[in-house]
Amino acid sequence: MALQAVVETNLPGLSLIGRGKVRDIYEVNGRLLLVASDRLSAFDVVMPDGIPDKGKVLTQISAFWFQKLADIVPNHMISVDVMDYPPATREHEEAIAGRSMLCRKARPLPVECVVRGYLAGSGWAEYRERGEVCGIPVPGGLTESARLPEPIFTPATKEEKGKHDVNIPFAKMVEIVGKEMAERMRAFSLEIYRRAADYARGRGIIIADTKFEFGLVGDELILIDEVLTPDSSRFWPAD
Repeated sequence: MALQAVVETNLPGLSLIGRGKVRDIYEVNGRLLLVASDRLSAFDVVMPDGIPDKGKVLTQISAFWFQKLADIVPNHMISVDVMDYPPATREHEEAIAGRSMLCRKARPLPVECVVRGYLAGSGWAEYRERGEVCGIPVPGGLTESARLPEPIFTPATKEEKGKHDVNIPFAKMVEIVGKEMAERMRAFSLEIYRRAADYARGRGIIIADTKFEFGLVGDELILIDEVLTPDSSRFWPAD
């Protein structure tokens, strides 16, 4: 029997507080339960058909990286094991197993933290037009998909579902979140990217670029949402 894509979840007894492009978000005992559907999103549009088990793949990849990178910056993940979840989720174990993550609640910061190691996408478009990316000068003579001398941090606005994020200079990010917070987010993002890119390169995968999201739990800055998945990153075969 062919696998069926889960394009939406409905979990009676749990409080649904929102649906993103891919994840359905529930509140359980003061924590968040992120359930990754199999919805397919491209160019800020959610497609009508999903990919079976895509949500499980995204969840397990994020869990791997959250664990591996926790010594750089703390994150919101509590567990991806349904046996660790509150009793209120028990009747939904079959539906959420493998595709859900129990998380700490955080206040999201309204900036996408993009790191680019290669010239691609909107970064390539800006480079062709102005010879820079988000106000950062880039050496001349580079071609599309060329590796940059050093990874660069190019923040973007965090827009509502259906709207396109817009690249912004670092100075604008400082206006939005403050100088100290912006510098910490930039430093964490670059360090995470470098470690992940080195790890992936040793396994035949290039992480061309990626984006991170951060939030606050009280005064603690943490990594939230998803991390280094095919939805948030551009992966290329090294060969």
